[in-house]
Amino acid sequence: MKTLKLFLTTIFLLAITISFAQKVDYNGTTYSVKGNAIFMGKSDITSTLSPEEQANIKNRLSEQILAEKKLKEAEKAQKRAEKKQKAAEKKQKKAENEIKKKEKAKKNYSDAQDRYEKELKRHEKLRNKGKLSPEDEAKWQRKLEGLQNNIEKSRKKM
Repeated sequence: MKTLKLFLTTIFLLAITISFAQKVDYNGTTYSVKGNAIFMGKSDITSTLSPEEQANIKNRLSEQILAEKKLKEAEKAQKRAEKKQKAAEKKQKKAENEIKKKEKAKKNYSDAQDRYEKELKRHEKLRNKGKLSPEDEAKWQRKLEGLQNNIEKSRKKM
C-alpha cells in the first residue's frame, strides 16, 4: 500500500514537472527546458549539447521569460490607463450633466418669473378696467400665489 502511494505520488510529481516545461526556439529548433534538462520532443538531449549551446538555450529562455513579463506589465499598464481614462470621461460627463441641470434650473426660474409678471400685468389690467368680480379676484390671488410658489421652488433648485 505504501509503495503504491509512493509510486502514484512520484508519477504525479513527474507529470507536474513535465507540464511546466518551457519551450524555446534556438537555431530553428524547438527545445523544452525543464529545470536543468533540455528536451527535444520527448527525448533528453542535455548531454549531447555542448555547454555553450546549453547556456545559449537557457539565455534565450530567460530572455523570452523577461519579454513575456514586460509584455504582461505593458498590458496591465494599458488596462490601468484605459480605466483611468474611462473614469475621467465619466467624471467629465457628470460635470456636463451638472452644468445642464444648473442651466435648466436657471431657465425654469426665469420662465417662472416671466409667467408671474405676465399674469400680474394681466390681473392689474383687468382690475383697473373693473372686469373682476370678488370671486374672480380670489381666483386671481390663488393663481398669483401659486406662481409665486413656483418661483420659490425654482429658486431653491438653482
